Amino acid sequence: MFEEQRPRLVGLAYRLLGSASEAEDVVQDAFLRWNAVDPARIEVPAAWLTKVVTNLCLNQLTSARVRRERYVGPWLPEPVLTEADALGPLETVERRDSVSVGMLVLLERLTPPERAVFVLREAFGHSHREIAQILDIEEAHSRQLHRRARQHVGESRPRFTADSGQHRRIVERFLSATLHGDVAELERLLAADVVSWADGGGVVTAARRPVLGRDNVSRYLLGLGRRPEAAQVAVDFAEVNGQPAALLRFAGHLAAVITVETAEDRIIAVRSVFNPEKLGFLARQLA
Repeated sequence: MFEEQRPRLVGLAYRLLGSASEAEDVVQDAFLRWNAVDPARIEVPAAWLTKVVTNLCLNQLTSARVRRERYVGPWLPEPVLTEADALGPLETVERRDSVSVGMLVLLERLTPPERAVFVLREAFGHSHREIAQILDIEEAHSRQLHRRARQHVGESRPRFTADSGQHRRIVERFLSATLHGDVAELERLLAADVVSWADGGGVVTAARRPVLGRDNVSRYLLGLGRRPEAAQVAVDFAEVNGQPAALLRFAGHLAAVITVETAEDRIIAVRSVFNPEKLGFLARQLA
């Protein structure tokens, strides 16, 4: 029964923490607690496990926020391959949106209780009565936290505006233009107000501030493409966090994962994870 629930529980923990490795640790902790209780005392196992995992994540979120405030450069969530339901089924637009890199970044704006209510309601469809039981709060308080979370995240948050095939073609054109120094193509692809984030974590060289605007982002990307090692980079494509993404390998090792956010046929955000500590989970998925 627990193994049947595991993908859903990992998906829940990942949405709450933004870290696949930490999510797995939380679910393993929940498994140990599951083994330590008498199953006859648990009326609804799925609900019991949801409550345990949610509260374990809430215990971690406060310390995680402190770590991220000290993080060197922009913080981005740990990328995850999602083609094999690693984060649970993503059969609806809402569920795919809830694991997108852009959404996970927005969730960092929320307090831990707001984030828990938002994820349980938006990604898993729990009623406010169920959420109140999970978090040991009043139903009215759950509604208030959900309303506040939606305001912080923004009702007009970007959603997938292209089908997966179109999105992948945009990603491929973007990578080709960057690696081959095609200025005109980059200008066609990038929105005027595009923003680029690079997560190097202070471990590898990466921009330590967001790069704003088409001209600045274009110059930054073309600079990356002109590096000597760029000629030796191998590029693959895979579904990462519910969207087509580029996987860059250097000397046989995963060196970066790049996702883009689009509005119609223009790129409005580029998010690149270079920090090797953030790439370990996805690299193990590929093995």
